[in-house]
Amino acid sequence: MDPVSVLLSVVVCIFLYKVFYGGEKESQNFPPGPKPLPLIGNLHIMNMRKPHLTFMELAKTYGSVFSVQLGLRKTVVLCGADTVRDALINHAEEFSERARIPVFEDITKGHGIVFAHGENWKVMRRFTLSTLRDFGMGKKTIEDKICEESDSLVEIFKSYNGKPFDNTLILNSAVANIIVTILLGDRFDYKDPTLLKLVKVVNQNIRIGGGFMARLYNIYPSVMRWIPGDHKTVFKNIAKVYKFLNKTFTEHRKVLDVNDQRDLIDAFLVKQQEEKLSSKKFFHNQNLTVLVANLFAAGMETTSTTLRWGLLLMMKYPEIQKKIQEEIDRVIGSAEPRLEHRKLMPYTDAVIHEIQRFANIAPNNVPHETTQDVTFRGYFIPKGTQVIPMLTSVLRDKAYFKKPEEFYPEHFLDSEGKFVKNEAFLPFSAGRRSCAGETLAKMELFLFFTKLLQNFTFQPPPGVEVQLTCGVAMTSIPLYHNICALSRS
Repeated sequence: MDPVSVLLSVVVCIFLYKVFYGGEKESQNFPPGPKPLPLIGNLHIMNMRKPHLTFMELAKTYGSVFSVQLGLRKTVVLCGADTVRDALINHAEEFSERARIPVFEDITKGHGIVFAHGENWKVMRRFTLSTLRDFGMGKKTIEDKICEESDSLVEIFKSYNGKPFDNTLILNSAVANIIVTILLGDRFDYKDPTLLKLVKVVNQNIRIGGGFMARLYNIYPSVMRWIPGDHKTVFKNIAKVYKFLNKTFTEHRKVLDVNDQRDLIDAFLVKQQEEKLSSKKFFHNQNLTVLVANLFAAGMETTSTTLRWGLLLMMKYPEIQKKIQEEIDRVIGSAEPRLEHRKLMPYTDAVIHEIQRFANIAPNNVPHETTQDVTFRGYFIPKGTQVIPMLTSVLRDKAYFKKPEEFYPEHFLDSEGKFVKNEAFLPFSAGRRSCAGETLAKMELFLFFTKLLQNFTFQPPPGVEVQLTCGVAMTSIPLYHNICALSRS
């Protein structure tokens, strides 16, 4: 069934279900936006595969705070660095709830951390942050593990002897092993069928989740549950992940030692035992399953995709690659790259920041929801309103970046070549829903990227022109491509 037929079928079903278009009254001072049509709202003007492109265009007409109607649901969109920072930092509490997105509500039931709500989210976030720190996030212990993993990564790249290869699963596996070490207390071999199965399932869900059918599911869930399509695969895939995790938890319980906690799962199981006498229950099996799945997917996909963009950009701009290698040779030489080198390598640091900005991994952000009625920048936004703080509008803000649409490392360098911070650099979002693994991701990006550039020069296959186009997915993934890693030794 083609997309137009699906949409028409959905509209007819909704019409019969609702009988007539209506709903709650709109507040007098709700943010402005394009006039919605009955049943479909503003879907007729939306780029359903890359909605951030439509939002950026609408901001030119309606300003930095505007509304769209997606089906029957009114959504407020925030654009621009100043507006997004104002909402997420200065009005952190009011914008701190997670929007109830049907596909993720069905998958998580509000458990875990990324799509959790209210008190459960607060408890899970506190536990996650403290446990990630306990198991090395931001410390030398995890730095050592990243360095060891980067050695394995270099060996895999060398095995191709400069011939073209696809680096997707390899980088997925390397980055996955770091979060797996924290979650499960061990790492996988890159060819381990369990690891490859988990990585492929996450990758497929990321792609399907950004597609037409999945986005339609989030707008008309009561109807789309009955319509066949690839959105159904998301649920089958997540069931496979949950099955693996539940088996892993059972094995952990058999050998659990309260005085020798090996990983995040052990720490959670200890909390579970401590909670038995409490009237409130947060450390239950469902929360554990979804939390670990959240951390695995988020910890693997975004960082490995950023690294893939990094190598792609090095192939596109060999002169920038050469300048990084000159800085690596000058500061590190043939020694092991360590975090202490970062402050001595302003150009490399600036390039990594620019890779994150340009790659724009989460262009729409993950939608928020207001916890209470709020008047924001002159507009009244009722409690329970879905809010999209557009990260692409922050990372491409002309007021903060001289060449927002170009790859330009000088965005993070002063006239003397020293690294400078930029207030609009928010790839991990901001406020109470910012990425819990931000510190770990920054460590991984610097150590993996520097190690690879120390050992290899990256080029496209002969006769191939590098494309910087995004594929269709929930995150901004590069189109399929091969790379050539030429050894520098």
